[in-house]
Formats: sequence, structure tokens, C-alpha cells
Amino acid sequence: MVANTRKTVRNTKPAKERKPFLAAFRDQRFSFILGILLLAFTFYLTIAFISFIFSGDADQSKLELKWSELVFKSDIKVENKAGKTGAFLADVIINQAFGVASFIFIYILGLIGFRLIGRKRDTFYRNFTFAVLSIIWLSVMLGYIFMKTDGGSFIYLGGKYGFVAAIWLNSLVGKIGTLLILLAMAFVTVGVFFKSSIPWMIEKMKPREKPAKKPKDERHEDEEFDEEESVLQPEYIAPISKVIDNEDVVKAIFDPDGESDDHEHVRMEVDKGEPLVDHPAPVEAEVHHDDLLEIENPDEEEFVGDSTLPDYDPTLELSSFKLPVLDLLDDHHHGNAEVSNEELISNKNKIVETLRHYKIEITKIRATIGPTITLYEIIPAPGIRIAKIKNLEDDIALSLSALGIRIIAPIPGRGTIGIEVPNQNPEVVSMKSILGSKKFVESTAELPVALGKTISNETYMFDLVKMPHILVAGATGQGKSVGLNVIIASLLYKKHPSELKFVFVDPKKVELNLYSVIEKHYLAKLPDEDEPIITDIQKVKATLASLTVEMDTRYDLLKKAHARNVKEYNEKFIKRRLNPEKGHRYLPYIVVIIDEFADLIMTAGKEIELPIARIAQLARAVGIHMIIATQRPSINIITGVIKANFPARIAFKVASMIDSRTILDTPGANQLIGKGDMLISSGSAVTRVQCAFLDTPEVENICKYIADQRGFPTAFLLPEVEGGEEGVLDTDLTEKDELFDDAARLVVLNQMGSTSMIQRKLAIGYNRAGRIMDQLEVAGIVGPSEGSKARQVLLQDEYALEQLLNTLR
Repeated sequence: MVANTRKTVRNTKPAKERKPFLAAFRDQRFSFILGILLLAFTFYLTIAFISFIFSGDADQSKLELKWSELVFKSDIKVENKAGKTGAFLADVIINQAFGVASFIFIYILGLIGFRLIGRKRDTFYRNFTFAVLSIIWLSVMLGYIFMKTDGGSFIYLGGKYGFVAAIWLNSLVGKIGTLLILLAMAFVTVGVFFKSSIPWMIEKMKPREKPAKKPKDERHEDEEFDEEESVLQPEYIAPISKVIDNEDVVKAIFDPDGESDDHEHVRMEVDKGEPLVDHPAPVEAEVHHDDLLEIENPDEEEFVGDSTLPDYDPTLELSSFKLPVLDLLDDHHHGNAEVSNEELISNKNKIVETLRHYKIEITKIRATIGPTITLYEIIPAPGIRIAKIKNLEDDIALSLSALGIRIIAPIPGRGTIGIEVPNQNPEVVSMKSILGSKKFVESTAELPVALGKTISNETYMFDLVKMPHILVAGATGQGKSVGLNVIIASLLYKKHPSELKFVFVDPKKVELNLYSVIEKHYLAKLPDEDEPIITDIQKVKATLASLTVEMDTRYDLLKKAHARNVKEYNEKFIKRRLNPEKGHRYLPYIVVIIDEFADLIMTAGKEIELPIARIAQLARAVGIHMIIATQRPSINIITGVIKANFPARIAFKVASMIDSRTILDTPGANQLIGKGDMLISSGSAVTRVQCAFLDTPEVENICKYIADQRGFPTAFLLPEVEGGEEGVLDTDLTEKDELFDDAARLVVLNQMGSTSMIQRKLAIGYNRAGRIMDQLEVAGIVGPSEGSKARQVLLQDEYALEQLLNTLR
């Protein structure tokens, strides 16, 4: 036999050549460059994280796109200050990882970065380990506390890992056990990393004994003291400098500023050396109780009223008022047909057959019957691509001979693919059944709104305070006006007139006119205004300006009361903790409803859009909420400014996919079947709901029931706006702009009163051009503003202009 021999080949390369990667880290230049880059990335990530807290809600619809689509499509914009990459990183690290505890991750990166550039500290590994443990502990704790988060929230405080870990611990040891484990972990971590914490806690737990004082004449010079620390009473201060022992000298170290934590404790240091003599005793100052000054810093806005008085009742003025009853509504359930088993089986077989034509096998199918559609959930066989099923919408609609087929691929959180098929005989959802449902009756929401029923026949509700503003769109005759009436009726059935006020804007003059009879109960308007429903465009401008003034006034009141929102403010006012003599008052919620928003935008443009955007941005906390509706959801009507400030959208059936994307940022509204069928988008979730039916006679019954009861003396009066509804200008022509004459000649020569033309031709800023245009109006050269249209030029030739200019000089 020949023995197999294995020759060992040794690597003759030196260690430096074998591990060039590790050697690079030892190079000071490489480490410094890497540290600078890491610190720059840390700063970038900080901006992304902070911006995500404020703009993450608006960016959620973009972050759900594929990474490639999000990155390479330049028309996709995000609100995050760090751009699309920053928004993506923040969402992944915060929501998909450790929640708000991820901010500690920024500290860790900074720690590593400073170490790489040469700022090495002995406590690096200690700080690094403590930060890592803090991330894990805080994430799990927040996941445990906020296990049941609001479905409309865009941020998960504990992150995905914290939530999953908290769920696992709960299943393992229960909620109490999980809490004990987390507290124990915190105790151990603090004890290990802060060595003085345990002795401090032990010291605090010891009972304090007050040492007995000796008479002054019974003290001896040879009293023994603890070599480490002694407790001295004030009387012992004088003889400290005397000889205590032949070998030990006690030195008292005092706090020169008198800021010692405990005036009875004086730290003693014992040194070997010669005895000290002839040290003068410190002068002892006497402290009298009369010298003690008690300083108070009371909250000047906190007001303590008569404790014997009961809480303030905002409903007391109309204490006899009764909310509308269900008997005012009709029951539209009678004669509604149900989905038969034959229809279910037939649709199921057609779906399966159609999919098999394209070689798509399914393992399971089940049906959920809704009022107007039936949801068929299918589980495809392994290996089937979801996109392949998604592309078969038209083929399935053809096989079922039905319109409005909508495929949800996949259904979030279900692991199935949904196919929504309209019922042959749709059911009418009665408003009476919605308002009489247990979910609505027992709701504790501040502004509860019940819209209709979901696919699973559950009452769909939301709190308008949490929305906080809604954008409603839909083609003519698809249920938009009925939807507005449903929202209004929901609030009227829940809120007392002292707690809620409406501002109705109705350019068409007929949709919201029914509510004019409840003016003295629920409506708000400008002072000296005759019509409670606003229909004139100039009055709309004045009302929006008044609402901004009301918003600013409310913020001032909240600031003085140290309240974060109107709910906290009203609670303080009800408890009589705010002084009415200082301007405080009970603040009702104000809901602004604008029907046919497109007409306002086409007529007034930015003059309407900008105040609406400002109110939508800021008014949530002070209890002002907006609902705007339009039948033209085009991009020139629903602009980016409007969409950014109206996170909640309701889409009835629209004409095209483009309109659906404009309102919802996703297709689907063009596939609805009409008659109240709608999609509601809140955050990243889109829910299909059948709107309740509320007929015009029912609205009349509700309004008559309210109007027949005693109301307030007047409607709720909004603040007056300087300048009035005509938009009178306070411009002083004695201080005309130096380009006034040039601008006047330009306008008359072109016969077009355009601010942008003045800005462009004279090469000045828009604000200055606007001021010049105001001066031209006061001078009688141009007419008043007509929204987005150019102003009318009142002078026809340059000769008339020159005469006017000479007069003004």
C-alpha cells in the first residue's frame, strides 16, 4: 500500500499582508476620515429622525412604495428634511426596529465617530454597553406600554422589535410578570453602571436617628471622631481646630458658598502631623425664624375660585335642551334583499374558473358579505405571484358580469388576496341603524362621526378630533352631499349646542341651506351678518380671516392656561381653575364645512387656499376642524398644500384613476359602484365603507326638532376682522413706492392688473409688487381683487393716468 501523504503548505505572507482590512483601521488617517464620515452620517440621521416625528404622517403613503420606485421617480416628493433616503431610514430604524429609543442609536454612532477621530475616553466601552442596553430596554418598555396603539398613528413608539418582544413576554409570564422583569432589568442596569446608586438607596432606606445634643459644658476635648466621616452639630464647629489626638489632626472642610446638601454633615479629613494650636474659632451666626423668607411663584393664570361652588356647566344656559331622537329618522331596511347562497357559490365558481384559465390555482376561498359588496378572500397556491392576480381585474369582472371589481393584493395583516364583488341586490344602510348602534351610543369620543358600515357589517366610526381635517371628493350624484349630511347628523346627535358650533360655506346656496333654522343653536357667523349660511365669496374670505383670528386668540388662551389642547383647557375652566375676568371662557369645538371647494378655488384662488391651509396646519389643538368637499378632484383644485394638511380623505366614486390618485394617492375610487360606496383613507390604511343613507326629509326633521327648542339669543359670533368683508385697504398714498408711477403706466399700457406682471417686468419681489398693487387700487387705477383673475384696469389711456398721477403728486 502506498500511504497518502498530505503536504502542509504554510502561508508565507506576513501578517500585515494577510489582514490589510484590519491594518487599515490602525492607520490614524483612515480612522480619522472614517470618523468624520460617521459623524456626518450621524448628523444627517438626526435631521431625518427629528423631521420624521413631525412629517412622518404625511410621508407614509410614499414610504409604502417599492424602494426602487421611491428612489428613481423624481416626481415623488417627501416632507422629510433629509429627503427620501432620510425618510426611508427613519421609518425603517424607528418603526421597524426600536421605536423612539432609536434616538439612542444616534448617540452610539456619535460615540464611535468621536473615538475614531482620536477622542478616546476610558469610559467608551461602559457608555457603549449602557447605550445598547438602554435601546433594548426602552424599546420593550414602550412596546409594553403602548401595546394597543391608535390605528391612525404613523409611529410605533416601541418599534417592531419592542412590540414583538413585549407580546412574547406577555405570553410567557403575563403582563405583571413582564412589568416586573422590565423593572428588575432597569434596577440591575442602574446598579451595575452607577456604582453609587445602590449605597445611595441603602442609605435612603435607613431610618434617620437624630443624635442627642450634649450640654456645652459637658463636652471634652478628647472626643473621638470617625476617621472617614463625622456628623457635627453646629455647636461643634468652634472647637474643631483644637487638638484631638497627639498624632491625628482633624481638618474641617466647609462649603464656602453655603450650598452643602446637608448642613449637619461636615466631611473630616485626618492627616498625620503635628498638633495645631491658636486657631481662632469661626464666628457663629444666629438664625432667627423671622429671618426665613418664604418665596412663592404662583401661576398667574391659575385661578382658585370658591371651593363651595360646583363645577362650571357649559350646558346650563340651555339645560332643557334635548338631543335629537332616533324616531326622527326612517328605517330604510324594509325590502332589502340579502345575498343568496346561489349567488355566493356562483361567484366563487366563476372566480376559481377564471383564475384556472390563467393557470392560477388557489388553496382556499371564503366570503364576507357586506351591505353592497361581498369580499372573497383567496389563498393562492405556493409560487403564484400576486401581481399576476392583480392584473386580472377586468377578466374577473367580465366573467362575473359585474362592475366595480376591486382586487386587494394582499389584504394587510391577513395574508390573503381580496376580491370585492358588488352584490346583485345591494342593501341600503339606514342612518337610524348607525346612530342606534351600540358602538355609537357608547362612544366616548370628543367628536364622534358614524359614517356607515364596513364590508364585515360593522359600524364605521372615527373621532374628528383625531382626524383632524377631512377632504371629501366624488363625482356628481355619487353620495357626497349625503355623506356631509351624515357627518353633520352624527355630531348633532352627540353634542350639546354649547359644545359644538358649525360654520357652513355653500357656494351652490342649496345644499346646506336646510341647517339655517338651527342658527341660534349650532351655527357660528360674523357679527351683523344676516345669512347664517355663507354663500358670497367675499364673505367667505372674511369668515376665513375671522377663523384665523379666533384660532390665534385661542392659542393665546391655551398658552396662558398652560394647556396643550382645547380639551385640557376646558377641563381647567370647568374646574374653575381659570379666571373669566382675565378673558378665559369655555371654548366650543368649531367644525367648518365647505361644500364645492372647487368653485371657491376657481373664483378666489390663493386668497381661499392659503387661510384654509393655515387653519388646517394649526387649528387642531384649539378645537377648529375643517371638512371640505369637491366634485372635481383635479390637481389644480386639490393642490399639494391642501393634501399635505388634510391627512384624512373620503373618496366616493370618481371618473378616472387619475382623480382617485389625486384624492387618495392610490387607485380604487374609480372602481366603486356609486350610491354611497366610498373609500376612507386615514394614514396608510384604506377602508371601504357603504355610507349610510340620510334623506332630505330626515334632515328637515332633525333641524325642526332642534329649532323648536329654546336657543341662544344669537348665533355664536366670530371675531370681527379689520377691513371688513369688502377688503378695504389701509394703504397710505402719501408714502407711495418709488416704482408706483412705473407700475401704473405698465398696468394701463397692458390693460391688465396683474401682480405677477409687475413683479416680472420691474424685477422686484412678490410682496413689494403686492403692496404696489394695493396702492394702485386705493388710487383708483385698478379694481378690487378677483381671486386668481387679473384685476380690472379702471383707466383706459395714458392721458387719464398722467392727469391722475399729477393730482396725486
